[in-house]
Amino acid sequence: MHGVMISKAALGREVQTQAGRVRGSSRDQSGVMAFKGIPYAAPPLGALRWRPPQAPAHWAGVRDALVFGAGCLSALENDHRPGPRDEDCLYLNVWTAARHADEKRPVMVWIHGGGFQFGSSANPATDGGALAARGVVVVSFNYRLGVFGFLAHPDLDAEAPSGNYGLQDQLAALRWVKANIAGFGGDPDNVTLFGESAGAMAVGLLMASPLAHGLFHKAIGQSGAFWDGRHGPLQGFDEARARGVAFARRLGDASIAALRDMPAARLNAAAPWSFKTSPVVGAFSPSIDRHVVPDVPARRFLRGEQMQIPLLAGWTAAEEFPFMAQALPHPSAHAFLAAAEAMFGRDHMADFRELYPAATDAEAKLSAAALTGDMVIGEQCWQWLRLHRRTQAASVYGYRFSYTSPYTPIASHVTDIPFVFGTLTPQQVIGSTTPPADEDRALSRTMMDYWVNFAARGNPNGPGLPPWPAYGESDVLQIIGTTIEARPNPQGERFRFLDGFRQDGVLPMRWREAASTP
Repeated sequence: MHGVMISKAALGREVQTQAGRVRGSSRDQSGVMAFKGIPYAAPPLGALRWRPPQAPAHWAGVRDALVFGAGCLSALENDHRPGPRDEDCLYLNVWTAARHADEKRPVMVWIHGGGFQFGSSANPATDGGALAARGVVVVSFNYRLGVFGFLAHPDLDAEAPSGNYGLQDQLAALRWVKANIAGFGGDPDNVTLFGESAGAMAVGLLMASPLAHGLFHKAIGQSGAFWDGRHGPLQGFDEARARGVAFARRLGDASIAALRDMPAARLNAAAPWSFKTSPVVGAFSPSIDRHVVPDVPARRFLRGEQMQIPLLAGWTAAEEFPFMAQALPHPSAHAFLAAAEAMFGRDHMADFRELYPAATDAEAKLSAAALTGDMVIGEQCWQWLRLHRRTQAASVYGYRFSYTSPYTPIASHVTDIPFVFGTLTPQQVIGSTTPPADEDRALSRTMMDYWVNFAARGNPNGPGLPPWPAYGESDVLQIIGTTIEARPNPQGERFRFLDGFRQDGVLPMRWREAASTP
């Protein structure tokens, strides 16, 4: 039988998107091409400040996509990170090793962290090249931060639902992926959304958002889930608007029109944030807007109202490392126990002392650190796993990253990122400058394989990898340490204690005031 051979169109440096053609880099030694700085929305400037993201303007000819777009303006005080920042920042990046446009490779879309206050997709630790070389198409993007991304105000509500512009940017980036990624060899019907810290919080928020349905099909959350914790739940509708009104009043009782006319630098300087306070109570950040975020995310999960998709999520063994300024006071055991009693109540102190012992000042210091990691990150990640498993049938996988080495001497918040991306960049958060060794590279290969396998088919397991059981009632996690093995959650009892303070999925509002003044 004589068939007609149809030649596949080779995928080259120039790719057509809905807004115009882009030209990426030449293939590297792994065959990966990078397309950087592609606009996925119009610049949110002038009249578009504090408006939902608009479609980018079409362009004629071929647009070079060789350098990252500017990062969004940072609210972090004394932010020394390199790279340009601008209010015009809604750009994304694509890494692909596909040879033909019709390959339908799994797509992994990364959301960067930074407390919704700082960060960008140009972080060297999150270069997508090594993951793309493993057969996925990787996308990363910037989204509006701080006051530009999360100002809520009644006068803005008269135009459109206000508050979560940064989350709306994330939805716009996902819509861009759905419309354009096939041209880069990706499968728009097999998209995994993954992120760390605020990026993982965003994944959880979007899983609970009715606006995100159909835009991604699997989720990975590293050290974040619901944007709640020691401060109680995320900001409510009225609370977020009161914050916005107070901000306008501080700037001369300015109208929205006047605020849109102000220089971006002035607005940014009027809304600074530092690690001394939780960004949920001390900064402009995600809130219940009755649009993107209809209710407290954990409550949505409790009711089974979230997206019914596979989930892989976990946390690190020393999440508390960057957040100790937000810990309960612990200059002495007496001070720590007094603060704990004020927070949890006298009736719970016997259980508290057993789980967070403070017989000596030194012991209190260790328990304050453990409690901080649990409350800022760990407990909500655990809730994400258990609530998602309880209310839906798709696969759920949990992990705890406890790996240490001379390169990564502390399994702190963010130290897992260079392993997941295969970049093994310096672990600056913990002050380590030791270069990676063979054992670090081996762990990175294993984690990349797990993540890519999950993105491909919703299951991290594969040939040659330590078996990773699905998460279940026994609360067994994949411990990603010097040895990789499945073991019971070592923080389970502490998490169950903290869970006892949730009502209908929501942590106590009375914790809010205490968290504002750590």
